[in-house]
Amino acid sequence: MKTRFKIEAHEFKGPFDIELTIGSGQTSQPAWEKKGKYFQELISVKNKPCLVKISHAPNTDDPIDIIAESKEEIEKEYIKAKIMEIFGLNDDLPKLYDFLRSDPKLEPTIDFCKGLRLFKADNIFESVVCSITSAHNSIRQWNKAINLLKEKFGDEYKFSSGTFYSFPSPQILANAPEHEFDEETCNPELLKTRASWKDLRSCRVGYRSKYIIKASEMVQSEIDLQKINQMDYETAFDTILKIPGVGPKVGDCILLYGYGFGKAFPVDIWISRIVAELYFDEKNVTNPKMRKFGIERFGNYAGYTQLYLFHYARKSGLMKTLKK
Repeated sequence: MKTRFKIEAHEFKGPFDIELTIGSGQTSQPAWEKKGKYFQELISVKNKPCLVKISHAPNTDDPIDIIAESKEEIEKEYIKAKIMEIFGLNDDLPKLYDFLRSDPKLEPTIDFCKGLRLFKADNIFESVVCSITSAHNSIRQWNKAINLLKEKFGDEYKFSSGTFYSFPSPQILANAPEHEFDEETCNPELLKTRASWKDLRSCRVGYRSKYIIKASEMVQSEIDLQKINQMDYETAFDTILKIPGVGPKVGDCILLYGYGFGKAFPVDIWISRIVAELYFDEKNVTNPKMRKFGIERFGNYAGYTQLYLFHYARKSGLMKTLKK
């Protein structure tokens, strides 16, 4: 089944920059592949694999162009609703910008981040593993690691535009070997074949492999990821912290990019420095206090504020100043 349709500008509120959104490093999923003018990825719609291609001229009133392809028939309305959710197209950006303009320290972020939206998870479990893998890791490295996990442990689907892989289930990753071979005792010739090994370490997740296995076990028996969306933010935060490898920053990443909790305020060293520069006269503030400040000061816009502050710092030159 192949279908093509548009999402008209009046169907979502405010600007949309698809390239900025996809490339912003949000830990919901790896960046979608760009082929020509389209970004493409395999997603699940009503538990059916569906290849989606999406194109849009940034921050214009042009309609969003969608091409969807699937082996099974899927109603267009379901595909459209899933795309609206993944790309934060249900979020009211004009209201967000009104909020940002109400604070002189935040207002400059709008011009640098116009059209940046939450890039939310297609698969909540994938978001959990992405967020765990992103800890102390570059965007490029954790994107590569997650794509390797999909290629080695996911299901393969062939379409006219290429081969795509689903994200592996918790059952698969819970039983995945951490090491296929002991590298320290491998001969040089065997080490050269490492790219073909089927173990978690070969996916470049490093020490996080143990956390991925334990997290995969826990979400099958102790924590129902689907129920977290029904909790209030604080209860959801306390629950997600029970997963191995999930600390406060990773937990807030899962809640923000996985579930869309607006109050989630992920704090890492860069957000801590940026907020300290803007609000605390560069004084050192502990991460727990910084997180509390973000939630109390920015409320339901805490997640978006964090996202905008980070990219404002990268694009305005503030990040270079803070590095010094």
